[in-house]
Amino acid sequence: MVSGGAGYIGSHVVKRLVEAGRPVVVLDNESTGHRETVRAVEALTGREIPYIPGDAGDGDGVRRIVEEYRVGAAMHFAAKSVVAESVRHPEVYFSENVAKGIAFFRALCEAGVSRIVLSSTAAVYGNPERVPIPEEHPVRPINPYGASKVMLEQVLGWLETTFPMRWVALRYFNAAGADPSGRLGERHDPETHLIPIVLEAAMGRRERVTVFGTDYDTPDGTCIRDYIHVLDLADAHLEALAALEGGHPSAIFNVGTGRGHSVLEVIRMAEEVCGRTVPVELGARRPGDPPVLVADGGRLREIGWQPRYGLREIMASAWAWHSGEGR
Repeated sequence: MVSGGAGYIGSHVVKRLVEAGRPVVVLDNESTGHRETVRAVEALTGREIPYIPGDAGDGDGVRRIVEEYRVGAAMHFAAKSVVAESVRHPEVYFSENVAKGIAFFRALCEAGVSRIVLSSTAAVYGNPERVPIPEEHPVRPINPYGASKVMLEQVLGWLETTFPMRWVALRYFNAAGADPSGRLGERHDPETHLIPIVLEAAMGRRERVTVFGTDYDTPDGTCIRDYIHVLDLADAHLEALAALEGGHPSAIFNVGTGRGHSVLEVIRMAEEVCGRTVPVELGARRPGDPPVLVADGGRLREIGWQPRYGLREIMASAWAWHSGEGR
């Protein structure tokens, strides 16, 4: 079962699972996901995918799905994930992410599901003491979004002491890019992620890109992030599931390339790839933004995962999606 499987990352993972020959059922409440995204995966793979419109927080509904489809493993993507929004509305994030996540996990465990992969985040680290950031780094989130994911990781750890289950939490750094078919990509309303915003500005769909903060302690004064191609991220989920099936103990893995790019570097790369100028406005810092987030991904590499794509490939695939090429 893939909760949030009609969303950006979830749909790419569903495609990879289907391509790997795994039976999949998608659960999505369509608050940010799109049913047509799953239909696009069906068209690309030639496989019908059971799709259940519903909420991951509906324990009875989750138990029915487990029983009907004989679910043995679950991947949990369904969550709210906008840092600035979480600062403005922390109560919403603890309700949507934590309370509903607990209900989802409880229903899975009570129904006998023994393997769970959680979509977590590098936001759990807060302002890192060292970079690249290892999994052993203290978790000190500086926004409610990161705090909500810390809580879900802790819940899984305690559930394992009660139920016969094992779990993996994948702490994403910055997911970006799109499927090479041009049929799957990043689509949010409103859009808050840097690369699609930059590309929208390049296409004239928005007036400019606002750079939030130019006085950080970084080489060019702007925030640095580790951008991971969504296809590499999808592969990490399959490796995590395979590890659990092979007897690997419960674990937390960073998912990142180990290389960071600043906001201004991302804008310059977009201009190179698109062949267009991106209008820029310099603004004040946003609350809750750490200056640098770059992964130490060595632990995930030990179980067989390797990132295949860099920033240029990420930008080119995202440009193909956003500009309509390949659709």
